[in-house]
Amino acid sequence: MRSFFPRIPLMCFFLLCCLAPGLLRAGIRMPAIFGDNMVLQQRTQAALWGWARPGSTVRVTTSWNRQKYTVSTGAQGQWKLGITTPAAGGPFEIEISDGEPLIIRNILIGEVWFCSGQSNMEMPMKGFRDQPVSGSNDALFAAANPQLRLYTVPRAVERLVKDTSKASPWKEATPANAGNFSATAYFFGKLLQEHLHVPVALINDSYGGSPAEAFMSAESLQAFPEISLPAATGTEKLSNKSATTLYNGMIHPLAGYTIKGCIWYQGESNQDRPDQYEKLFPAMVALWRREWGQGDFPFYFAQIAPFNYGSYPGNKTEKMNSAYLRDAQRKALHRIPASGMVVLMDKGEENSIHPADKSVVGKRFAYLALADTYRFSGYAFQSPDMDSLAVSGNIATVRFRYAPNGLTAFGQTLQQFEIAGADKHFYPAQAVIRNGTVQVSSSLVPNPVAVRYAFKDFIKGELFSTEGYPVSSFRTDDW
Repeated sequence: MRSFFPRIPLMCFFLLCCLAPGLLRAGIRMPAIFGDNMVLQQRTQAALWGWARPGSTVRVTTSWNRQKYTVSTGAQGQWKLGITTPAAGGPFEIEISDGEPLIIRNILIGEVWFCSGQSNMEMPMKGFRDQPVSGSNDALFAAANPQLRLYTVPRAVERLVKDTSKASPWKEATPANAGNFSATAYFFGKLLQEHLHVPVALINDSYGGSPAEAFMSAESLQAFPEISLPAATGTEKLSNKSATTLYNGMIHPLAGYTIKGCIWYQGESNQDRPDQYEKLFPAMVALWRREWGQGDFPFYFAQIAPFNYGSYPGNKTEKMNSAYLRDAQRKALHRIPASGMVVLMDKGEENSIHPADKSVVGKRFAYLALADTYRFSGYAFQSPDMDSLAVSGNIATVRFRYAPNGLTAFGQTLQQFEIAGADKHFYPAQAVIRNGTVQVSSSLVPNPVAVRYAFKDFIKGELFSTEGYPVSSFRTDDW
């Protein structure tokens, strides 16, 4: 009998292998995120999925209760199911088999957080070259903790959607492993683990210099026709700045891995398009929540810190001032359900886009999550937020949310407020704190209509809650 295979051109056979691996390869395969040392979210139906022989039955056994699950594979060998996870504990094992068993070992059950963004999330504990992370050496000296697990998604720029990311191992926190891991995420996870007393997993899915649209699908970007989408069959060179490329290679392959919530630190690469970002960012969050299928899981994000963006080459416009992007983030906070924002007005550095004090970013994320998600109480966990403006005569009074014990400038005179009338010309203003509000006025503006605070590219915030949380820069106008 003549062999069938010589009739297939070699290139076609190679493409068939790439496009339908489940048809040509026996045994269980799973996305790279599933592996030894991983952590599964406690008390959930944690998702498992992968590929096996088409038309076969996949059997899953969990060691914590010896429960057995079965699922039939699809035409391409795909399968997916949810397994019931107990309260935090471990280590455990999971056996997955379609006749050829795959065993995942040293699994912990606990709290899983997805951590994503651009370089300020990616920045490792050891710092970038010539750019330090404050206090990192002492923190790394004490980093050993088998209850804190770290997973870094390798960088990947892809034209087409992938079903798995590049290979990467789960690691226990040690000085060496933590040194190469996101500093913001590490400081966040360390505090969570210490206060929750359960295993904590951190999945770092970040890529420096990337705009929000790179983390989004082509379908979700149809609402933004001004954003150029790479053609599926195009030949142009793509980068992490190209729309959809990180979603395809780094986000979609993990979407559905059961998590507790997400922390996000990004916006620097969109700072020249603040009006667009005000809608784009909530659209990205909505996309991720649809992909994960867990409803409105907690989504906490860091507002970009003040920095001298004007030092960057390129076209200069008024809205290159990063205060506009910070204001877009502040407004997006009210458009994104179950969200929270970490304000960093006191931590920016004029000549470094990567503020060194990552411990305070992680701490503010942790305080927010511990209060808002885990219901810890008795302490402050968020910055005051501008709520409303009322005008009486020549005095404009600004009211704030989330400042139950009032505001302070820690003994300094407020100097960063500006006020404008109907002519839209802003003048430096006198500002005083009165019973949790700020009263703003200027002899040059007899009939004020708008107030701005700290609305500069680089500036050190001067207004805080009495607990020390900085107030975001803001504007009451939309000019």
